[in-house]
Amino acid sequence: MLKELPIKTNHRLELLDITSLVAGVVGESGVKEGLAIVTVPHTTAAVTINENADPDVTRDILFKLAETFPQDDAYRHAEGNSDAHIKSSLVGSSLTVIITGGRLLLGTWQGIYFCEFDGPRSRRLHIKVISG
Repeated sequence: MLKELPIKTNHRLELLDITSLVAGVVGESGVKEGLAIVTVPHTTAAVTINENADPDVTRDILFKLAETFPQDDAYRHAEGNSDAHIKSSLVGSSLTVIITGGRLLLGTWQGIYFCEFDGPRSRRLHIKVISG
């Protein structure tokens, strides 16, 4: 099963918790044992797994990425979003989560995040659920 979902971001840099969206697609698929592959078809966005209990974690991630790769630097790319391309490359455009018992196998504090590095934008998210 392959599902495409729209994602609307509201800020230039943003981490959106999409755990429930991915879990919903897994539930809809009926797959009890398998894999969920989450990917973004964008060069200035990414997906990651990290703590979803304390919102300061996502703030700290965005702060450090912005500090390390500032928007305004001596980049050559004419669009002015080279920092977003770099952040996307480092974080990654896809991830895989094990499905067991019909649920995502995540740690107690883990959540899945859509990472926006060049927003606000209307984006897409692809979720492929594989039985196995």
